[in-house]
Amino acid sequence: MARDMSDKDILKMELDQLKKEVSTPREPISKTAKELIDYVEGRSGDDPLMKGVPDDKNPFKDKGGCVIT
Repeated sequence: MARDMSDKDILKMELDQLKKEVSTPREPISKTAKELIDYVEGRSGDDPLMKGVPDDKNPFKDKGGCVIT
């Protein structure tokens, strides 16, 4: 996509992105870290990365093997 754009168009896109980022409200890490920890801990029981995926619901489990004789 950027290959088809002029330098001016690319710079305009970058400027628009920076304007969005500068207008984003900021929160202190002391507040957001606590909220993030509470969120993760509150959902850790349902997280397949934390508790694993049952074999019967795992679409990536080996269905069988290949035997060469």
